[in-house]
Amino acid sequence: MDKVAKDFSSAVRKPIYFLVLIWGIHLYRIYLSPVKYRLGIFPREMDGLLGVITAPLAHSDFQHLISNSLPLLVLMTIIFLFYRRVAWAGFLSIYVLTGMAVWLLARPVYHIGASGVVYGLVSFIFWLGVFRRNIKSIILSLIIVIMYSGYFYGLLPNQEGISWESHLFGGFVGIIVAFIFRGMIERDEIVTDPWANESEDEAYFLDRDTFELTKWEREERDRMRGFQ
Repeated sequence: MDKVAKDFSSAVRKPIYFLVLIWGIHLYRIYLSPVKYRLGIFPREMDGLLGVITAPLAHSDFQHLISNSLPLLVLMTIIFLFYRRVAWAGFLSIYVLTGMAVWLLARPVYHIGASGVVYGLVSFIFWLGVFRRNIKSIILSLIIVIMYSGYFYGLLPNQEGISWESHLFGGFVGIIVAFIFRGMIERDEIVTDPWANESEDEAYFLDRDTFELTKWEREERDRMRGFQ
């Protein structure tokens, strides 16, 4: 039980630190920095390229920030708890590649907010279950479907004030990253033979040919063993 609590504590600290960072930046920007979109991505402009790193840290208002905070807490905790081998690589890949896709392909307006990362994490967790097809990953995929199925509407274009491109590209990036890391399974996902370290006689309660012999043949075999 102590190990479970320790693992959970370690996993949940990462998203909490990240949320402290984005909330601190938001408070600083609201009260001390008058420039609203300085940290955003502006596609295909060199000045907007820095936003690949900074845009997920900036939000337009408190409602925007709050709407992304809880999903980030839940999704990051899931990957750092259940997919520890690929957690950092998966998260950073989604973070950077989603921003690069927005910079290359999105509308020429400022894009800010962590929602692209959120969509990437949702897609990443779901598709890992599809690609790995073990019990743990499938259960996590089903949880994601139940909790975030409504996010599909965020992929639809021409939504005023919403960077639907970030959502769409985040979803695609999540699929790609999940496919890349599909083979880096965790220790608890490795299928092992529980009898692998036992001798054949210890591994089976009955002789393997018990049901292939007649009663007389089994009795004769047991009688012969008694002479050995």
